[in-house]
Amino acid sequence: MEKRAMEKAARLRQELERADAVVIGAGAGLSTAAGFTYTGERFRRYFQDFIDKYGFRDMYSGGFYPFESLEEHWAYWSRYIYINRYMDAPKPVYHKLYDLVKDKDYFVLTTNVDHCFPKAGFDKHRLFYTQGDYGLFQCSEPCHKSTYDNEEAVRRMMEAQGYVLSEESTPHVPEGTVLRMEIPNELIPYCPVCHKPMTMNLRADSTFVEDEGWHKAAERYEKFLERYRSGNILFLELGVGYNTPGIIKYPFWQMTDCNPKAAYVCVNLGETCAPREIRDRSICINVDIGKVLEQL
Repeated sequence: MEKRAMEKAARLRQELERADAVVIGAGAGLSTAAGFTYTGERFRRYFQDFIDKYGFRDMYSGGFYPFESLEEHWAYWSRYIYINRYMDAPKPVYHKLYDLVKDKDYFVLTTNVDHCFPKAGFDKHRLFYTQGDYGLFQCSEPCHKSTYDNEEAVRRMMEAQGYVLSEESTPHVPEGTVLRMEIPNELIPYCPVCHKPMTMNLRADSTFVEDEGWHKAAERYEKFLERYRSGNILFLELGVGYNTPGIIKYPFWQMTDCNPKAAYVCVNLGETCAPREIRDRSICINVDIGKVLEQL
């Protein structure tokens, strides 16, 4: 890192030591820094057949494609879910972050849906996933407000396409195997109540299910904020852009402004800023998150 960035990282270390509590606000940039990329080699490795057929340019946009059958839809989505939810991140960024805050009173607010925080050791009772979880199904209607773990179903879908799943969870394609781009009809998930097709528990529109676990996490987060409303608290924003700034970025700015003892830190490669009202209590680091964490 450049000298100026290293100086800012040193200031971040001081703020971490000073703070009685840390609120981590995590966006997609944090998982990107951990190696969960949705384009390039990783995308081609698992979706080359779909790329050849449909011309998809990235994993994310392919997820919105109106496939003609549920068999093909779930073939695509089961790969998407498996590699982003049930495989470990290629780089230990989340583990390094956990080591920094594990002895602090912390809470995590995140728009990420890949479950990287608990896999790195973060306490699940200190996490609020606002936008859902790749590991959950819900009714597509929805006819009720429950969600369902999908790991077993997704593993069966992957194996039905020709993948062999190792103990390390890395999908393997045996030599000579041509992957199927559909799953068997009997593996399509349906709602156990109304029998309509299931869908992902991801916030895309008004059908998103905020289940009991979601509301309990929201309540724990609000209680945590209330406990430190006037205390020495660090708002640590990592990899948050402007797709949904009203969830993490703007509230962090507002809470920092309202509390003279609060500090705000933004780490995000290519996109960092702070409003002038809190600039004297802000640190903006325009560097890869993984490189910054290595300096702490």
